Amino acid sequence: MKYLNLKKALAAWQNLQPLSEKDMERLSRRFTVDFNYNSNHIEGNTLTYGQTEILLLFGKVIGEADVRDVQEMTASNVALKMMIEEVAVKEMPLTPNFIRTLHKTLLREDYIVYRNLPGGQQTSYVIHAGQYKTRPNSVLTRYGDRFEYTSPEETHGLMTNLVDWYNTAEQEGKLSPVELAALFHYRYIRIHPFEDGNGRIARLMANFILARHDYPMIVVRSRNKTKYLEALYQADLEVGRVPGDGAHADIKDIRPFLKYFNDLVTTEVYNAVLFVSEKDENVWWYDGERITFRTPNYTKILNAMRTEPTLTLADMKGVTGISVTAIQKLLDHLIQKKYVERGEKDGSWRVFVTQ
Repeated sequence: MKYLNLKKALAAWQNLQPLSEKDMERLSRRFTVDFNYNSNHIEGNTLTYGQTEILLLFGKVIGEADVRDVQEMTASNVALKMMIEEVAVKEMPLTPNFIRTLHKTLLREDYIVYRNLPGGQQTSYVIHAGQYKTRPNSVLTRYGDRFEYTSPEETHGLMTNLVDWYNTAEQEGKLSPVELAALFHYRYIRIHPFEDGNGRIARLMANFILARHDYPMIVVRSRNKTKYLEALYQADLEVGRVPGDGAHADIKDIRPFLKYFNDLVTTEVYNAVLFVSEKDENVWWYDGERITFRTPNYTKILNAMRTEPTLTLADMKGVTGISVTAIQKLLDHLIQKKYVERGEKDGSWRVFVTQ
């Protein structure tokens, strides 16, 4: 990875085309879980990776889960599917209405947020689904300073301008798809057009742009949240604090975020190539991480659990030929890493690593 660049990663991806239906399904399944889990986890959703997978792929909720987090994750997946369907209509230009509809799908409905003021009083305000913000919004950076986004009065015009710019820039072809996606993401975040859900919409729209140009879609991993936010912050320092300047930033103005985004796309494309092309039974994947087990016994156990989820340790010994003591040691590691878990009610094994 150290010497890999985007051009080489994309060339390797193109060399794999066309993908088989099986590989497309594998990639789609993996991306569905990874994207929804990470994009929502960045914003505070508490569902685990395993809970997310079971919910999105099988429609079930396992373990203790906050109802709102479950609803939020489900709606996120609906919005992702909606975005992918829109990508297929490539002759249609982007519209502000699509972004508002995507936001409506993501948030589902209006809701009230309650906040405690410093003096002990409580205030509340309404989050509007599918409508631009009606009150100013800002963020407290990790450095302790308050960063203001564009005003509600400016938002409609700036969003229209953003979409018009994107459609024109896409037609002109002067910017690469990665540059288009990075700059759209940055300019959108500086507008922050909605009262909630802006980060999730920005990440959906970045993938919308990449997918329109036949690039693999990407995941901003929640474990790298600090790096992601720092890249945006460093770009803010170069662009300046005036919201309108951020909303009209040029590609040369956002160099720190562009470098981050370029590296992100490179990594995600390269991992997609490995996921499809690598044929090593001891290599597994979990939330975008490539896992090479030090002994084939892990693979024997994982395959046994996938084939027959209700196996006991004694059953596993019979299937794999591994001693119960060794199986227990390997299982402890798999459980600790959250690669597998056992259902409390039925005792069946759930495997969250994939090949």
